[in-house]
Amino acid sequence: MEERADVKSILPFLPLQLQLRPSSLSLALVWPEAAADSLRSLSLGPAVSGVHSGHQLFGFIVALRDTLGFSSQPPLSPHAADGFSLFFDQLMSREHAKVWFEENLPILGGILLKFPSLLESHYDKSDKMFGEGGNGLRILEKQHVRIVLLSQELIAALLTCSLLCLFPTDLRYSYHLRNINFDQLFAGLSFKPRPSQEHKVKCLVHYFQRICNQTPTGYVSFERKVLPLEPSCGNIYYPAPDIWKNSSVLLCSFKVFYSGLMEDEQDEVLEVDFANRYLGGGALKQGAVQEEIRFMISPELIAGMLFMPSMENNEAIEVIGSERFSYHKGYASTFKFAGDYRDEKLFDSMGRRSTRIVAIDALSRIGVAQYNVENILREANKAFCGFMDHSKFQHYLPRFQGNTETAGSSNLNLVEKKLKLEKINEESFAESRIGIATGNWGCGAFGGDPQIKSMIQWLAASQALRPFFHYYTFENPALQELEQVMLGMVEKRWTVGQLWQKLSEYSCEKLNGNKNLSFFKFVTPALRMLH
Repeated sequence: MEERADVKSILPFLPLQLQLRPSSLSLALVWPEAAADSLRSLSLGPAVSGVHSGHQLFGFIVALRDTLGFSSQPPLSPHAADGFSLFFDQLMSREHAKVWFEENLPILGGILLKFPSLLESHYDKSDKMFGEGGNGLRILEKQHVRIVLLSQELIAALLTCSLLCLFPTDLRYSYHLRNINFDQLFAGLSFKPRPSQEHKVKCLVHYFQRICNQTPTGYVSFERKVLPLEPSCGNIYYPAPDIWKNSSVLLCSFKVFYSGLMEDEQDEVLEVDFANRYLGGGALKQGAVQEEIRFMISPELIAGMLFMPSMENNEAIEVIGSERFSYHKGYASTFKFAGDYRDEKLFDSMGRRSTRIVAIDALSRIGVAQYNVENILREANKAFCGFMDHSKFQHYLPRFQGNTETAGSSNLNLVEKKLKLEKINEESFAESRIGIATGNWGCGAFGGDPQIKSMIQWLAASQALRPFFHYYTFENPALQELEQVMLGMVEKRWTVGQLWQKLSEYSCEKLNGNKNLSFFKFVTPALRMLH
């Protein structure tokens, strides 16, 4: 175990340690003895642990962290204690609190006691699926194409660690990782609280209640996707501008939804997470917009925050198999937990639900600079990176071989193994029929132009050979003519190259001072022209 590259990579970020196993004279993952004793007491219920309230739970957390030697770690949020007390002692009904402390919390203690054995089983299974050595749970470093497959039961243990604030945090900043403990989440209940914060916590507590009632048995995969540098274009990532300009790929079919939610899609889709470059964004703070909401209703996504460093311009993160546990309503300050959700998605041969989510981060708050061709290229390549399917893009793999420092070619064998796994998925889910479901990516707080962002995503989905493109406008008034514009382009059989050319021409118009000209008004005359 101690020689595994994956274990060496992740161990500094876990609360476990390697200890000699006398029976085999090998090292095993274990809890420190004092921590194991505390968890055993928690698993035996409040009569033994003394944890009957939120106030006592936080005291238990502090003591448990001391058994892990966390005195030198950055402290928990100073308002976390108030948040735990407020939620479990005041906001939660006394009936539900009784069940939480007498039934749920002891089960979570038992899950944590199993954490070391769950992790060792994970590494054994990883070796069988991917080949021995190095592709189990680890930090998925930037510029390296890798995939990690985790059981839902292991994810439950990881998230319980988050709930009890058991992850060491001293190294996370230097590795471009955000905090994954829940102290800031609970602190947000008492310090400058927002109406949505209580409901975010309700979603997560509901998740824990569900897994206490029935242990989930599926799997979730997390993949870091990377575009290589274009060898002939210096520091430009593939695809280069000329590839977009000269593309003869027809724009794919589309459907515009003026109401509804992506997560309620009935078709097989790759659902876009309007991501922060740090996966999860403000999910564990006070954020409550698209990405954060998705992470609350499907908390297993949070597990990726443990080991996924922030994304670079040529990277995306794809997650397959996460289960949805909650209904919700509202957005931002009006977000609310709306009850239990039973996920009926089918499973593939790897035990993953057919829920596919891709995280891509848009450029943030760059104003008129978003119309520069260089920035349009950045957004198109970012979307393409997220939308592309390696099982259809094997001709890209040789390009990785020539760029070992920028595209992770040292992991080419892992990509090839991933392709074999995707071959399995094609049999189970008819991969060629999986389209894109997206919306106003980067158009809220990030300040993006929704007309431009919709076109960029459509051409990226088309170039990635996705069969269809579903766009959710969320009633944005700037997109009232979206369906009409897209229909005009499809009827005239526009290619990716033609749409790219119009975006380039529009860029010149905007940068030359035509501030009030929208893209739809700019392109409409070309759609009215006869063939």
